[in-house]
Amino acid sequence: MATDAVAQLADSLAKTQVTEGELSYKGQGRKFDNAQSVEEMVKEIQEFKGLQALRLEGNTYGVEAAQAIAKALETKSEFKYCYWSDMFTGRLRSEIPPALNSLGAALMTAGARLTVLDLSDNAFGPDGVKGIEKLLKSTACHTLQELRLNNCGMGIGGGKILAAALTECYKQSSAQGTPLGLKVFIAGRNRLENDGATALAQAFQLMGSLEEVHVPQNGINHPGVTALATAMQHNPQLRVLNLNDNTFTKKGAIAMAQALKHLRSVQVINFGDCLVRSEGAIAIAEAVTEGLPILKELNLSFGEITGVAALLVAQSVEGKATLEKLDLNGNCLGEEGCDALREVMDGLNMGDLLGSLSDDEGEPEEEEDDEEDDEEEEEEDDYEEDDDVEEEDSSVNQVSSPPSVPRPPDASSFLCFPSPDKLLKLGTKRALFFEQQVDVDDAGKTAEAFLKISSVYNEEDEDVKSAVLDSIDAILRKAFASPSFQGYNFVSSLLVMLGLLKSEDKVKPVRVVPGHLQALEYVVRQDYFPQDHIAVLEAFMSRHIQALESCSSARNILKSTLEQVRPEN
Repeated sequence: MATDAVAQLADSLAKTQVTEGELSYKGQGRKFDNAQSVEEMVKEIQEFKGLQALRLEGNTYGVEAAQAIAKALETKSEFKYCYWSDMFTGRLRSEIPPALNSLGAALMTAGARLTVLDLSDNAFGPDGVKGIEKLLKSTACHTLQELRLNNCGMGIGGGKILAAALTECYKQSSAQGTPLGLKVFIAGRNRLENDGATALAQAFQLMGSLEEVHVPQNGINHPGVTALATAMQHNPQLRVLNLNDNTFTKKGAIAMAQALKHLRSVQVINFGDCLVRSEGAIAIAEAVTEGLPILKELNLSFGEITGVAALLVAQSVEGKATLEKLDLNGNCLGEEGCDALREVMDGLNMGDLLGSLSDDEGEPEEEEDDEEDDEEEEEEDDYEEDDDVEEEDSSVNQVSSPPSVPRPPDASSFLCFPSPDKLLKLGTKRALFFEQQVDVDDAGKTAEAFLKISSVYNEEDEDVKSAVLDSIDAILRKAFASPSFQGYNFVSSLLVMLGLLKSEDKVKPVRVVPGHLQALEYVVRQDYFPQDHIAVLEAFMSRHIQALESCSSARNILKSTLEQVRPEN
């Protein structure tokens, strides 16, 4: 008799309330096909006074069973929590929408005000989203705080339906003076892709209340990532951002880094297996350095990040008192890079916060020397091409037409084929000409113009030296003064064009000349140059890079200056 009592008590605890107002049938592994199979459950629901939460997960329910449960919920006006994940295993997909429709209709009839709706692990596809569409648009969801739809196979179509429903819910609730304040959104493994993610991003931007966003493994590329990044800027209370196993590449990573600069409450960033690459990692490192004061976790694992970029990420977490873990495993650091990373973290007294590096992919293979030599020769040809063109034009003029007055030099001509003589012939208004010619809103074009102008720098010729520095001053002062100018993108582009950083865009690097580094040494001492970029440049100037060997003196001077102007921590 005592044994039976214990068994009954255990059974009762398994089925009934675990917390106040909760009735649970979680994880019983039972199959409910029809109304008769859920008679006992229906009775318990009906008799449960003040029911707030119902756990149905871990069982499987047919349409008739769901309809019977729904009927019992029609009087539960205090109902708030739907824990209904993994409840359609083995069911036909066609069974799921009517089952969800009946449950949703019951909640609307009851006048329930939901806080949590969890339908994860149900694999119901776009049709399943249609099954909850009316519920999401209704007053029952005006109070919704957590929406969990992990591993539901929604696809692009389902993502768009969901986004439209959330948008409608927000608009209707706002019209009633109580706007939807969704805090947690979970939709990993749903094949949302770019279009689905972009549609949801618009809804997220409208709501502006999100604290946690989890959308891992959704096949999202940089257009979708960029849309989500824009939306996140409008959610100032965001604490957790998980986009693991999507594909950022440089464009997506830079957009996300820009978004992080607007957020102060972020505690967990999971961009693991997102292919952020070195350029993206540098941008993210800069965002971490500038803000994120309560960051706890930063995951940039398996992102094809190389050694120097990883060191900059490590340096960016200095002073983050709340940091608990930095994950840079599975990148391309090599043995020396891993050791250097550990040394940096140890130096910051954060060595125990660095995750394992056991899956490091090793340093990326360097390009063949022959290819580099070919690129240098091609670059030399580019610089000499202008003289050849001018000579050809001159010979053609002699044959075909009388001599004409030479066309006055202009900034565009100089930028196509730079030469000291052309720069001087631009006269005293050269700085203004360059300001008008160079699109300073484009960080890449600004970096390219800097390299073209600085390539003719001559320490021995005061006129040319002054002309170069005046022109560079005008362009960069204007660029860094622009609110839309992305300084980290400028520095990243500069490093790529100098051949110091590999880019996914396969940019052909220029042949580095002393003037590039001498002009840069001048720039980093100017008040308009952000100090946040100093560490990035210093890290690259400290490396043994073949492209800089011919400019060792200029490099050493630049390196020394960077050490002097580096901000004190």
